[in-house]
Formats: sequence, structure tokens, C-alpha cells
Amino acid sequence: MNGIIIVNKPQGFTSQDVVSKIKKILNEKKAGHTGTLDPLATGVLPVLLGNSTKLSKYLIEHDKTYVAKIYLGQKTESR
Repeated sequence: MNGIIIVNKPQGFTSQDVVSKIKKILNEKKAGHTGTLDPLATGVLPVLLGNSTKLSKYLIEHDKTYVAKIYLGQKTESR
């Protein structure tokens, strides 16, 4: 299978966790992502399959924009 799957990465998973799950579900040998998202981050994670993995070198070189929310004065427990 060749192509790109856009995944909304949930919090708590590494980018490689997502790729591994997709590989297992689709029984795909070649798969990769276009840039690591922190395990605490959520958001768009393009996953490349098959021959499309060759595109990663072009996609990684482009600028990316990240959006973060910061709450000042909020108390939470440390993890």
C-alpha cells in the first residue's frame, strides 16, 4: 500500500507508537512519519506508507507551525 494517512495523534502516544499501530492494523512493512510530536502533544501526524516514505525527506525540510496553550496561575499536580 502506498499513500499518506493523516492521523489526529492523541496525547500519551509517541509518533512512533502511532506508526507502529498503523503498520500492525494495515499489515504494512514500510511506514514512517514526517516529524516527531511530543507524547504530551496532540494534533496532525502525517503517516507515510510504502513507497510514499520516500517523500519524507521533502516534507521534513519545510517549516512547521505549532500552536500551544499556556495557562498562567493555574495549579496542577506534577506528572
